[in-house]
Amino acid sequence: MWLADRWTDYRVLDTSAGEKLEQWGDYILVRPDPQVIWDTPHTLPEWKKKNAHYHRSSKGGGQWEFFDLPEQWKIHYNLKDLPEGQDEIQFHLKPFRFKHTGVFPEQAVNWDWCSGLIHERKRKEADREIKILNLFAYTGGATIACAKAGASVTHVDASKGMVTWAKENAQISGLEHAPIRWLVDDCTKFVEREIRRGNHYDGIIMDPPSYGRGPKGEIWKIEEKVYDLIRLCSQLLSGEPLFFLINSYTTGLQPGVLSYMLNLTLTQKWGGDVRAQEIGIPVQSKSDSPASGLVLPCGASGRWMFLQ
Repeated sequence: MWLADRWTDYRVLDTSAGEKLEQWGDYILVRPDPQVIWDTPHTLPEWKKKNAHYHRSSKGGGQWEFFDLPEQWKIHYNLKDLPEGQDEIQFHLKPFRFKHTGVFPEQAVNWDWCSGLIHERKRKEADREIKILNLFAYTGGATIACAKAGASVTHVDASKGMVTWAKENAQISGLEHAPIRWLVDDCTKFVEREIRRGNHYDGIIMDPPSYGRGPKGEIWKIEEKVYDLIRLCSQLLSGEPLFFLINSYTTGLQPGVLSYMLNLTLTQKWGGDVRAQEIGIPVQSKSDSPASGLVLPCGASGRWMFLQ
């Protein structure tokens, strides 16, 4: 399992009865997590000091209950392999629908991987432009990490609000003048147009939802659409690509499935190395709790890397 264990502004403190107790900077949140099927005592005092609690409804969805939480606040993360002073990225957080805050913290382990590969290529070929395509790019964690490492990034998401949020995150991370294209578009249709235009990228990141709709109501179901999209994206890779990354939050798309899709679409054409793992976050409380030492699973990632 790949662990997002380098956070200082984020921690999972405890887990119990379908919920996780988290610290986001100065604030404590309780949010549902379907992986937490055990019921252990709430011994940590932070359970009673929460700033907000997302309650899931038995009818689907849910709602936030607020105690003492600002409308918006910031956290930061330091990328693993970048030089000091260039490594910090920042995010605006706010309680959002469907329990979200604007960041998937487990993805930090992939931000480190992508930015490290870009930084190493730039170290060897300082004058070469490295172009990255980030699909289903949400609030820009991967976009910002790649831009920090020196890449030119095309950021695509179907939600105008998410793209605006990502721009804000880039700005507070010191990237307001970075070479980032911000696009509100259906990801599949954008890829098809890029193929027709003859454009290419050195790295592709894909973080698809299990289910979603495009800006014109296009329906996305990951089990039906993702393989064809990976196959399309393989046509966008440059002559000397760096990587391809796909994330999955869907239980049915296990690491072996991601690995097989990448091998079918990329390795047979390019060679290279494919690896896939679960990703997770360690539970790190300040005192003893039943969950101390647990790693909370948070989906899976598949990585393909071109071997020169």
